[in-house]
Amino acid sequence: MKFSVITILAISLCSISCNNKEQSRASNAKTVQETFQNKGHELIYKMVKKVGNYNDLKDKKDVIYTYTYETPDGKADISTEKYIFDGELSYGEYKQHQRTLPKLEGTIEQGNDGKGYWLKQNGEVLNDTTALKRVAFSRPTNFYWFAMFQKLLDPGLKYEYLGEKEIEDKSYDIVKISFESENNRPTDIYQLYINKDSGLSDQFLFTVADFGIIETPLLMQIEYEKVDNLLIPTKRLYKRSTWDADVSDDPWIKVNWTNIKFDNGLKQEDFLI
Repeated sequence: MKFSVITILAISLCSISCNNKEQSRASNAKTVQETFQNKGHELIYKMVKKVGNYNDLKDKKDVIYTYTYETPDGKADISTEKYIFDGELSYGEYKQHQRTLPKLEGTIEQGNDGKGYWLKQNGEVLNDTTALKRVAFSRPTNFYWFAMFQKLLDPGLKYEYLGEKEIEDKSYDIVKISFESENNRPTDIYQLYINKDSGLSDQFLFTVADFGIIETPLLMQIEYEKVDNLLIPTKRLYKRSTWDADVSDDPWIKVNWTNIKFDNGLKQEDFLI
């Protein structure tokens, strides 16, 4: 088959044009991705690259793990947590719930099906409004804690670089993260201490606006575990602190995530009441 010089030139120009467009798209994507509000935003971006971003979580489809929450008085919650990352669906089955709805005996199940929240006790649906308010807090909260570091680049977040600090011979960059407020309602604040050696946050301050914990924050210390190439903060200790990260004399609350398994084939119907 013979091609004319004009045909060959046309094909070459088309190829060059297509390549230029692809390079332009890549360049634009890089520019958008790496445009930072300030130094704090850039530090968070670099940290998220280390732990894995939210698209990395979505690639895992879903997760099942064991959640253990223990208070200093020895009471504990132990639940099997299940999440689908696309849509942020959440389910928890509590075999032990001495801190969450302790008056309900037996196994309780909580769910967020993407449209609303539901609660079951020993397989029976409960419509108690007070109990459902607790579910409406715990379901998105448990999900957010698991995906928090991947979600620190979500739209609508504000970043502020607060400077450097030495704590117990470790050097930190401090970044404050806040959320856009709706109707002037108080929103949570996170103040991350990013370890200069690792580039990761091994402790952070946070508020719980839903429970009025705003003026006096809590400090959480964390340890990471590598699971399927993602760094997951599976061991957590927290208690009251000051905004200077001076912790109180209170004993620590302990939270552990174990038996983490991604990509279990969960379906939306698994989260329906």
